[in-house]
Amino acid sequence: MTTVTAAAAANRFGLGADADELTRIGGDPRGWLRTQLKPGAIDAFAGLPGSADYLSDYYAIRQMRRETKGKAGNAQAAAAADDSTPKRVAMPEQRAFRRKLMQESILRQQVALRSQQPFAERIVRFWSNHFAISVDKRIAAPFAAPMEREAIRPHAFGNFADLLLAVERHPGMLLYLDNAQSVGGDSRLAERSGRRQQANPQQRKRGLNENLARETLELHTLGVDGGYSQADVIELARAITGWSVASPRDSSGMRGDDAFVFRANAHEPGARHVLGKTCADDGEAQGRHILHNLALHPATARHLSFKLARHFVADVPPPALVDRMARAYLASGGELTAMYRPLIDDDAAWSTDARKFKTPDDFTLSALRACGLYRPGDVVVSLDLLARMGQPLFQPRSPAGFADTAADWSGPDALFKRVQAAQALAERVPVTAAVPLQMGMAALGPALDPETATALRRAESVQQGIALLLASPAFQWRC
Repeated sequence: MTTVTAAAAANRFGLGADADELTRIGGDPRGWLRTQLKPGAIDAFAGLPGSADYLSDYYAIRQMRRETKGKAGNAQAAAAADDSTPKRVAMPEQRAFRRKLMQESILRQQVALRSQQPFAERIVRFWSNHFAISVDKRIAAPFAAPMEREAIRPHAFGNFADLLLAVERHPGMLLYLDNAQSVGGDSRLAERSGRRQQANPQQRKRGLNENLARETLELHTLGVDGGYSQADVIELARAITGWSVASPRDSSGMRGDDAFVFRANAHEPGARHVLGKTCADDGEAQGRHILHNLALHPATARHLSFKLARHFVADVPPPALVDRMARAYLASGGELTAMYRPLIDDDAAWSTDARKFKTPDDFTLSALRACGLYRPGDVVVSLDLLARMGQPLFQPRSPAGFADTAADWSGPDALFKRVQAAQALAERVPVTAAVPLQMGMAALGPALDPETATALRRAESVQQGIALLLASPAFQWRC
C-alpha cells in the first residue's frame, strides 16, 4: 500500500518533523521534496575558518608542542641539578583551537535543527557518511566538518564526478587515508630519498600508499563487488601520487578553503591502466581523468543507487527502484539530482512497508526538532548522548562510515541507552511550552499509534509524557 503523506516526507526523507513542519508540507509532499533539490547557501557557515586556516593553526600548534617539549626537557635537566620541579607550559592556542572545532560541531547540528530544507540536509549527511573520515585520527580531526562544508555541500546536488574530485583532493581525506605522504617508486623524490638512504641507512624511505586508492574503488565509487582488481588499486594509487596538502613552506597554499597541493616530484611517471582504460601521464590531471571515468562506471551507478535507496527506503531496497535510479544517473552523465528524482517519485519509497530504524544521529536530531530544543546547551547535551549511543560525531569505526541498517542499532543495550537519552532530553523541555500529546501528533502524524497516544494522555508529568514519546516504538522509526 502506498500513502504519500506529509509525515512520511518529514520523517523518512527529512530529519524529523518539528512543531509546524507537517502543516508547512501540506498536501504536496513530493513537491515539497522537489523544491529542495536546489538548496541555497547556508548563511550560518559564512565566515568560518577554511581548511587551509585550520591547517595553518595545526602546524603552528605542532611547532609549539615541539618547543614546549624542548623547554620541558631543559627544565627536567635543570631540576636534576637543583632539585626543583618544572612547571608545565600552558598552551592557550591549543585550547582555542579545540573551542573552534567544538563550535563547528554545535553550529553544524543547529543548522540541521533549524533547517527549512531537511531533505537537503539529510542528503548532505548521507554523503558525509559515504565519504567518511574520523576525528580519532589526530591529523585529520580538524577537517571533518570543513570537508562537509567545502567539498560535500557545494556538490551534493550537482555532478558526482565533481563531488568525488572535491572530496578526494580535500586535506581531510588526503590526511585521513595517508595519501599526502604517498610517493611514486620511480619519482624524482623517491630517487633522492634512495640516495639519502644509501648515505644514511637509518633514514626511513617513503613509498607508495594504497589506502586512498583502495577506499576510492571499494567505498566511494564501484563498491566491493565492482569488478576492480589489486592491479587497479595500485595503478590508481600511482596516478594520485603527489596529491598532497600544503605545508608551512607553501605559503600560497595556506589560505582559505583550499589546501590542496600537487607535488610533481612525488608523482609516479608513466601511463596508468585502470579497469581497462589507459590514462596518459599528465601530472595531476591523470588522477582526475581516472576519477571521472570511475564516476561514470555502471558499477558506481549501481553502488550509489543501492546505498541511497537503502538509506531512504529500506534496509533491503526494492531492486527495481535501484535499477531505475542507476539508469537515470548514467543517462544524465552522473547528475545526482537525476538519481534523487526517481527516489522521490517511485511509489516504493512511499510504501507503508518502507521504513528505516533511526540511527542515534537520526534519533537525537528528530527528538530535538520535536521538542524545539535548539539552544547550544541542548546541542552539547545531544552530542554527549550521541557518543554514549555509539555514534560520536565524525567518528566512525572505519572509512566505511556508520552502519545504516536496523540490526546495527536496535540491540537491547542500544535501546536502553536510547530510553536514557529520551529521559535526558525530556528534562530540558520547558514544562510551560509543551503538551506531550500535541507534540506526538506534530512529530509523527498518522504514525502516532493509539497505545502511545493513550500513554501520553495518562502521563503523570510533562517530562514523563515527552520521555514516553521519545522512547516509544513509533518514534524509533523513520516511516
